[in-house]
Amino acid sequence: MSLFEKFQSTAAQYYALREETGRDPFGVSMDEMKGPTRAMVDGKEIVLAGTNNYLGLTFQDDAVAAAKTAVERSGTGTTGSRFANGTYAAHRQLERDLADFLGYKHCIVFSTGYQANLGAISALARPPEDVILIDADCHACIYDGCQLSGAETVRFRHNDPESLDKRLKRLGAEVKGKLVCIEGMYSMFGDVAPVGEFVEIAHRHGAYVLLDEAHSFGVFGDGGRGVCERDGVLQSVDFYTGTFSKSLASIGGFVASNHPELEYLRFSSRPYMFTASPSPANIAAAGAALEKISSDPSLRERLWDNAKRIHAAFTQLGFELCAPASPVIAAKLANREQAFMAWNFLMENGVYVNLAIPPGTPNATSILRLSVSAAHSDEDLDVVVSAYTALSEALSQEQR
Repeated sequence: MSLFEKFQSTAAQYYALREETGRDPFGVSMDEMKGPTRAMVDGKEIVLAGTNNYLGLTFQDDAVAAAKTAVERSGTGTTGSRFANGTYAAHRQLERDLADFLGYKHCIVFSTGYQANLGAISALARPPEDVILIDADCHACIYDGCQLSGAETVRFRHNDPESLDKRLKRLGAEVKGKLVCIEGMYSMFGDVAPVGEFVEIAHRHGAYVLLDEAHSFGVFGDGGRGVCERDGVLQSVDFYTGTFSKSLASIGGFVASNHPELEYLRFSSRPYMFTASPSPANIAAAGAALEKISSDPSLRERLWDNAKRIHAAFTQLGFELCAPASPVIAAKLANREQAFMAWNFLMENGVYVNLAIPPGTPNATSILRLSVSAAHSDEDLDVVVSAYTALSEALSQEQR
């Protein structure tokens, strides 16, 4: 049997859809960046509405200057893991700054947000005495962390505290460690977890909570500290994970906690020990972005104004949206064929969004996923609404 035989069915469907509808939605090349919300693609300027650049800080002056200075002083890369030669003073400083921002005592920086979850979960839970309980819609990196851990993994219904409560009650006395994994805002649909309820239930059953605020850091809460801040349980979360590749406008990730035992991960987490550490430029840019988030609440205000405008416009156009207004606005399509065609239609009308189809989406749903930015101008949003208006009319004609 060929190693590649298992891919043939999926590949055939993918290539057929791409041939029928035009561009490859999963291989778009941003040929030239014109700023945080515009890029040249195939010679045409496109409004970027699918980048997760929620606060629009990728071109912010202080972040760019910090990255340049870091390269000049510390070079282009560390050429080693955090466990070996890859920990610089700047890595340690960013860990302190993130911990201070969140009000936690400990923080560990990883090379990506994916590896932060992979490294934390796989090190914290071990078979046979530990059990991990995860929301059914958790990100792939959380599922992969469970698999790398080897501990028994139990799923509960998405955003359903009662479902978690039932599953915790069923666990026997032989279970020593219980780790509940949830997210703040879920990346595909933009729906938000009842974090406060989950934390209360988990702690009542003696379980720890790992909360991934990758898409909600900088976005939710009065200070931008995530959904747990909004729900008043920031200091009750046991392990807070996040990424630099969204609001922090860089590459990297972190785990923060008030448990001093978090430091054990530095010599027990394989993704921490065996991956090259983030580059000096990435660390410096994330630090500058963190300072901007701390000092400028107007970024969040602008982001939410933009999100509410787009959500209201899409609702009026008749799109079936997956969640109430948030910085992620996902519109359901009838099937993957329609979704491919709709994505290409938007590109032809000057707007890039994310196409998401099964099996990478919850409930086998095909969606156009838009992420709003504080950097989107009124003109940018006009282009987006105009493109979706034309798409709505085209879909209506298709159904006649």
